[in-house]
Amino acid sequence: MGESRQELLAWLNGLLQLNITKVEQCGTGAAYCQIYDSIFLDIPMSRVKFNANSEYQYLENFKILSNCFRKHHVDRPLTVEQLTKCKMQDNLEFLQWTKRYWDQYYPGGDYDALARRKGTGPGAAPSAAAPAATPTSARTSTSANTGARRPGPVGSAAGAAPRTASRQTGAGGPASTALQQKNAELMETVQGLERERDFYFSKLRDIELLIQQAMENDPALEEEEGGLLKQIQTILYSTEEGFEIPVDAETEAERDFEKEGAGEEETF
Repeated sequence: MGESRQELLAWLNGLLQLNITKVEQCGTGAAYCQIYDSIFLDIPMSRVKFNANSEYQYLENFKILSNCFRKHHVDRPLTVEQLTKCKMQDNLEFLQWTKRYWDQYYPGGDYDALARRKGTGPGAAPSAAAPAATPTSARTSTSANTGARRPGPVGSAAGAAPRTASRQTGAGGPASTALQQKNAELMETVQGLERERDFYFSKLRDIELLIQQAMENDPALEEEEGGLLKQIQTILYSTEEGFEIPVDAETEAERDFEKEGAGEEETF
C-alpha cells in the first residue's frame, strides 16, 4: 500500500524545500520535474515553471518531464490530460508511483533543490528550516544548508511538524500566521478561477477556429448574415460597455506550443 497524502507531502517538501499543502498542486508538473531531476540531475530546471497558473504552462512542464521519461526509458505512461486537471486521486496515484521509483533509483547523497532551481520557485521556503535529523527520523530529514538527503519511506506525518513550527515561530505571532493562511487561501482561489477561465477560453477558441475553417472552406457562409455560423460568430465577438479585450498572450503561447508539438511528435 502506498504512502498517505500527508506522508508524501512531508517527503516532497523535505526533498524539494517547498511548501506544497495539497497533492493536487503537483498537477502543474513542476514538482514532478524536480523529483526526477533529483534522480537524473539533467532536467533543465530553468525552463520549469513553478509559478504556472494556466493549463498550457502545465503542458510545457509535462513536456519537459516527458522528454526526461523518454531519455531515461522510464516505463510509465504520462496521463497528462488527467494530471493537469489537478485532481487529487490522479495526482496521488502518480506521486505514489514516483515515490517508489525514487526510492529505487535515487543515487543518494545531497540534493540542493534551491540551487538547482536557483531559489526562484514559488512555494520555496527559504526562511523555514527543514526538519532536523534525529535518530528516529534521520531518513526523512533534510537540511536547509546542505540540501536534501535521501529519505526512506515515511512512517508518519510527524516529519512535517518541525517545518510548520519553524514557520510559525518566525512569522510574527498568531495574527501574522492567520493573515498568511488567509492569503494562501485567496491565492488558491485565484488559481482555481484562472484554471476555470483558461478552460472555458480554450473551448471558445476551438469554436472560433471551427467557424473560421468552415468559412474558409465555403466563403458563401460568410455572406449569410442570418446564418447559424454568423450568429455564433456575433455572440463570440460581442462585448459589453466598459469591457476591454485583454491582450491575447496566452493564446499566442498556446499556438507556439502547438507549432512546437507539430514539429516533434510527443508521446505522453
